[in-house]
Amino acid sequence: MRTRVFLLISIAVAAVVFFGARMVNNDYVFFAGYTVLQFIVLATAWNILGGYTGYVNFGSAAFFAVGAYTTVFLYKAAQPPLPVMIAAGTVVAGLLGLMVGYLTLRMRGVFFAIATLALAVVLYTFVLNWDYVGGARGAYILQPRLVPFGLPRYVHLLYAAMVLMAVLALVVARAIETSFIGRGLAAIRDDEVAAECAGVPTLRLKLFSATVSGALMGMAGTTFPYYLSYVEPSAAFNLSYAVNSIAMPLIGGMTSWLGPLIGAVLLGSVQQVVQVTVSSAWNLLIVGVLLVAFVTLAPNGIMGWIDAWRHRRRRGP
Repeated sequence: MRTRVFLLISIAVAAVVFFGARMVNNDYVFFAGYTVLQFIVLATAWNILGGYTGYVNFGSAAFFAVGAYTTVFLYKAAQPPLPVMIAAGTVVAGLLGLMVGYLTLRMRGVFFAIATLALAVVLYTFVLNWDYVGGARGAYILQPRLVPFGLPRYVHLLYAAMVLMAVLALVVARAIETSFIGRGLAAIRDDEVAAECAGVPTLRLKLFSATVSGALMGMAGTTFPYYLSYVEPSAAFNLSYAVNSIAMPLIGGMTSWLGPLIGAVLLGSVQQVVQVTVSSAWNLLIVGVLLVAFVTLAPNGIMGWIDAWRHRRRRGP
């Protein structure tokens, strides 16, 4: 399937998702759906570097927070329209991904993972002491009274924006996967030394992967301050973003764009149901239990299990 056709199908599905939610007379659908869609963007973004390239990033929350605090900064400075804030947060997070990638992507394995974790700690400390964006006390973001496009509430607009972000993330991930860039990233993931010997421009591809991954993670965080109307460092740098962005591709499968989508929808929906029926304190426990179960029973995720089943079916008895 060509990328253009996939884009048109994704837009059609996005329209169904949005107008389907509008038909349900319950605003909680928009709040819960926003969170699940946000996880789709984060999981897809993480998978571009972690799944396609094989570099495990523990700093997802840092890029997410950069997108969120770019919005806070612009809100206090000029209050531009929401699309401008989304674009600015995406660009800033992408530049951060490029910079961090240039400094750390020569490391491999656990050393790279520790470096990305250190990035989250450094940025958290910086934001915690930056009074202009609220510092430790946090910052309030007032939603506009007038909601464009005739929507009844601002959360409907945020939901629509997150639907479009999810479409963009999936289209970008699939385009990378099916292109020569995806084949180069797969070569790096399988054996980076062999890829270098074969002439693959490994550093360029890794920088590209880190930039796109960081940009999409930052994009997921740009509407977060408007969603909560209040943002503080502990919320933006929440551990759940880092854990979920890794767990969801692992559960769904990391070698395909479809894996993070399946993992995010499955795990995100379960967390929303548990949050309403039991308590949000159980969310990380559920992630841990499912992660252990899938690593043990299906180490390649749901997509890996499906591919293995198809392979056995082709071979026959």
